[in-house]
Amino acid sequence: MTCAACVASVESMLKTAPGVKDAAVNLANQSAQVIYDESENTPEGLRKVVQSIGYDLLIDVEDPEAEQEQLQQREYQRLKTQTLWALILSAPVVVIGMFLMDMPYGNEISLILTAPVVFGLGRRFFVTAWKQARHGRANMDTLVALSTGIAFVFSTFNTFYPEFWHQRGLEAHVYFEAAAVIIAFISLGKLMEARAKSNTSSAIRKLMGFQPRTVRVVVDGREEDIPAEQVQVGQLVVVRPGERIPVDGRVSSGSSFVDESMISGEPMPVEKEKGAPVFAGTINQKGSFRFEAEKVGEETVLAHIIRMVREAQGSKAPVQKLVDKIAGIFVPVVILIALLSFAAWMVFGGKDAFTHGLLAAVTVLVIACPCAMGLATPTAIMVGIGKGAENNILIRDAESLELAHKVNAVILDKTGTLTEGKPEVTDLEWMVGEESEFLRQVLYTLEMHSEHPLADAVVRKLKEGGASSLSLTDFATVTGQGLHGEIDGRRFYAGNERLLRENGIPRGDAVVKRATELGQAAKTVVYFADQAQVLALLGIADQVKSTSKEAVRALRAQDIDVYMLTGDNQQTAAAVAREVGIDHFQAEVMPSGKAEFITNLQNKGKTVAMVGDGINDSHALAQADVSVAMGKGSDIAMDVAKMTLISSDPGLLPKALQLSRKTVKTIRQNLFWAFIYNLIGIPIAAGLLYPFSGFLLDPMIAGAAMALSSVSVVTNSLRLKRSKLE
Repeated sequence: MTCAACVASVESMLKTAPGVKDAAVNLANQSAQVIYDESENTPEGLRKVVQSIGYDLLIDVEDPEAEQEQLQQREYQRLKTQTLWALILSAPVVVIGMFLMDMPYGNEISLILTAPVVFGLGRRFFVTAWKQARHGRANMDTLVALSTGIAFVFSTFNTFYPEFWHQRGLEAHVYFEAAAVIIAFISLGKLMEARAKSNTSSAIRKLMGFQPRTVRVVVDGREEDIPAEQVQVGQLVVVRPGERIPVDGRVSSGSSFVDESMISGEPMPVEKEKGAPVFAGTINQKGSFRFEAEKVGEETVLAHIIRMVREAQGSKAPVQKLVDKIAGIFVPVVILIALLSFAAWMVFGGKDAFTHGLLAAVTVLVIACPCAMGLATPTAIMVGIGKGAENNILIRDAESLELAHKVNAVILDKTGTLTEGKPEVTDLEWMVGEESEFLRQVLYTLEMHSEHPLADAVVRKLKEGGASSLSLTDFATVTGQGLHGEIDGRRFYAGNERLLRENGIPRGDAVVKRATELGQAAKTVVYFADQAQVLALLGIADQVKSTSKEAVRALRAQDIDVYMLTGDNQQTAAAVAREVGIDHFQAEVMPSGKAEFITNLQNKGKTVAMVGDGINDSHALAQADVSVAMGKGSDIAMDVAKMTLISSDPGLLPKALQLSRKTVKTIRQNLFWAFIYNLIGIPIAAGLLYPFSGFLLDPMIAGAAMALSSVSVVTNSLRLKRSKLE
């Protein structure tokens, strides 16, 4: 399926099939959901119904997503070849038709080059138009087939029998270039659409790739590997360092830190001890543990995310393209005008009525050819996409570029979108006067030996200052508290407040006050101490991007409501929202909660844009009207999203919305130029002025008017390239 008219055709045919109670066809993921009575119909019967109007239905396929992807790739390659040959063969025909009209055998050469373009490369337009006509329908293919077919037949007749017109004092013009160029341009537009859709299911496939194929379980006291789908509830599963957790469950023995960013979106790995829940698809860090499986197969959190993304992509009714809407009315109206013109000439035309009537009918169809109409949207979109790329805005879907100008509510994820997405040491304050190189080396050495995720941030910070490691003895980690070790016979500690309390290390008033301030700023506090006192305080946080505040201000200046949704805690969320100037935010939100929030806004009539960077955002991105991913985020987010901010700069979002407004304005102007020629030219082509002035529009002039409308559209689209995004 290539357009909204395709969706309407398939859906209406399925709904009228025997036994079908309801059918919903989706353009985004090329799928159909059909509720039918099995006693009255079968999948094969439904397939025949769809095939009758030129489409097909995949049934009884082991891996439908993979099969669909292969079909889409084959269709893309076929279109690519077809478009290339159409452009190659059309080029000399245009040169002959426009500049070498009087060259010997020019018409014959044009005929030979045009025939394979129209009836070979453009055969699909005629087949689809015929199948649509059998069911009383018309779309762009109908107009393409009629205009190119009649122009070719009329030109062929004039090539072999020019005397027919010469005897009546008229020139025998040919319009091979019009027929060939229409097929070439429309094929180019179809190729652009196919390219945009070639990766529609990649997000689902990549999400499914987060499910390990094999699982290590304990059977009769020994470990053995089994296929992931055979894991049963209650089985004991073994997870080693660096492995993905295969199913949902609860830790029974061992401990580790687990990267749960795909669920929560937060960069800080979560500590897992006995009794802690674990989720499929999340990544174990350096430790190992065993857990009891509680949810397997379709019941895991990851499976729910996959299902929600698929449903969100399938539930959105695609915005019907304006050109397809108009074509449904425009095509029969043009055909009717052409027939009425011929009939009027036959009744009132007098001498040479047939000749004038035939010329008038052909001229109407030629001037109404959809070349400019077909170019109106793709040329503006193509220039708009190029303009976006120049500004680090990657646009994967034309529909989102068209729709973004309506956005009046923006949902921003916190981690990786408004913030940098990784913990950094923001504060290192020495509480014992001047820092010493020795103490820096001690802290560096302790953190180097730590497996805690925050230790990496401390090591990076100290390494920038040139710290080096010392000899460490009697090193130990204390779960849930921190670590300690001896250097030069002196014991040092690094960890949280509980570590100090358990080891009887006092915190002075100055330390308590500063630690409280860091905590209120939503920073994780790490204490560095010896046996007698606290030596230093470290504040660790995910820093807000420098452009986030200005981006929020620019969005609010455009009368757009801005919201922040995050899986992080309330205190951290409040601190970030306050810093960037967001009034409406929610903390501790699960992936499904983000999508529900978007749905509620949509139900209130809002057009919602979602901006995120993680796997946990994929459901919300799929649900939103316009989805935007950060370029440095996860591949899943970028696959689901229709726009990507390549540099991960939130300041590009207001520019993307502005680009949409400029592009839509250009499309509307293009459609005006595409139709103004038809509105003026069709009545003149039909002979409206002949009774008053004796003027009858020549088909060659009609072809020139058609070409001029195309030039106007392309020129207007190119103006967009010179516009500035602020």
